[in-house]
Amino acid sequence: RQDSGRGEPKTLWGSSEPRPPAAGSGQPSPQQRTETLGFYESDRGRKKKRSLSDLSLLRFISAELTRGYFLEHNEAKYTERRERVYTCMRIPKELEKLMFFGIFLCLDAFLYVFTLLPLRVLLAMFRFITLPCYGLRDRRLLQPAQVCDMLKGVILVICYFMMHYVDYSMMYHLIRGQSVIKLYIIYNMLEVADRLISSFGQDILDALYWTATEPKERKRAHIGVIPHFFMAVLYVFLHAILIMVQATTLNVAFNSHNKSLLTIMMSNNFVEIKGSVFKKFEKNNLFQMSNSDIKERFTNYVLLLIVCLRNMEQFSWNPDHLWVLFPDVCMVVASEIAVDIVKHAFITKFNDITADVYSEYRASLAFDLVSSRQKNAYTDYSDSVSRRMGFIPLPLAVLLIRVVTSSIKVQGVLAYVCVVLFYCGLISLKVLNSIVLLGKSCQYVKEAKMEEKLFNPILTTTPGKPAGKQQGTFKSTQGISTDENGSTSVTNQPVHQKENMPSLLVTSNSDQFLTTPDGEEKDITQDSSELKHRSAKKDLLEIDRFTICGNRID
Repeated sequence: RQDSGRGEPKTLWGSSEPRPPAAGSGQPSPQQRTETLGFYESDRGRKKKRSLSDLSLLRFISAELTRGYFLEHNEAKYTERRERVYTCMRIPKELEKLMFFGIFLCLDAFLYVFTLLPLRVLLAMFRFITLPCYGLRDRRLLQPAQVCDMLKGVILVICYFMMHYVDYSMMYHLIRGQSVIKLYIIYNMLEVADRLISSFGQDILDALYWTATEPKERKRAHIGVIPHFFMAVLYVFLHAILIMVQATTLNVAFNSHNKSLLTIMMSNNFVEIKGSVFKKFEKNNLFQMSNSDIKERFTNYVLLLIVCLRNMEQFSWNPDHLWVLFPDVCMVVASEIAVDIVKHAFITKFNDITADVYSEYRASLAFDLVSSRQKNAYTDYSDSVSRRMGFIPLPLAVLLIRVVTSSIKVQGVLAYVCVVLFYCGLISLKVLNSIVLLGKSCQYVKEAKMEEKLFNPILTTTPGKPAGKQQGTFKSTQGISTDENGSTSVTNQPVHQKENMPSLLVTSNSDQFLTTPDGEEKDITQDSSELKHRSAKKDLLEIDRFTICGNRID
């Protein structure tokens, strides 16, 4: 409020208004207090009316059109959003790299059953037959690996002959007579049963192998080799029948007129997204799911091969019918790839996992392959793939042999020559695949810097003995050798371990680490660390000498 000095006082808008009553020196009278309160209430009302007149519609629209904001005030948030977009864009490439590598690992283990396993069984039988000629130099009649090969071969042959009593044609017509919804439910039940029986089946086979090769001087703590053998035969037979029902259901879906069952079975893959993407996943859980997806995709490829063989047999191997099946096969494969990409993209997005984790998973699988190629490996490679991915090649191999022998008739000398040539081609494919996989695995292990964990045995502690004594025992079994060039390297000499001595196991421990070795360092001198580093590189090159990456193939 301003006073110009002449006339009545004016307000900010130029209108005259009375002054509030001045308070006297004494106590104001009730009439003066009433006049003062009335003055301020009338002034507040005029201000409120003025502010409401300022909030016009045009001014609001103008403020909305000219309002600005600055994204750099929350830079971290928007940078994170951009990285998530880039991660989702990288997921298909990184995931397919892992899938490609894993599928060839499964193919290598699968081809091993058809190519090298029969030859290894023949060598074991030859050693067993000619054993009296050489005398009993060792305690064991056969080496543990040869015993396991013999067991695998016998199980394969027995289950193959048992599968002859299962009528595929009757099963096909029985399934074809069911309704679409019932077949959809049956197919889902078969997928669940396949996962459950696979997880338990490898334990049955491992129990059989260990029971058959366990040292005899130990106390008997098992039911015997024969019961374990019958359990393994029963498992492989039942699992082969289950996969046959899956293949038959898929064959019915391919041969249906309106393709409704095939569409429902493909949509079942998208239901898998709902059950996966909204769950919390850690790195180890995502690794297990990735291995399961690799196994599932490879199994689907084999099932599609079986379906094509059965359909081509029914149409007298007419090449034109193959092009009729080709669109449906491509549709099933494309839906499987799309579901895996979408599922992994959203799982990594919701759990803040980078796309680099898939290269770590690939290095872990490569670690298993390289560790199984060592001289003192504790497991066969096909068994390590079975444990890691849940892919057991024996039941699938039994079913494929049964389908091929029933679909293709071999008659005449020329047909047998073609079979021999085909077998030689399978062996060549297996050897080439193994060479390339081993070279790539050594490359991935080097890139992930897993060499020290690969060639440094992890000591298993025994009750009542400290780890320091075990480390001293391990060092005593090491020797220093000098090669032709005069360079010194540390070599581990295999020694026979007794019952009362701590066991030294070369364990992969790829479940405990997925990427690079841990940052924890032991209290060792610089010279010993250099020796270990040179030793690891030399040992890795020793494994890599058969591969393309090693630049020489013996």
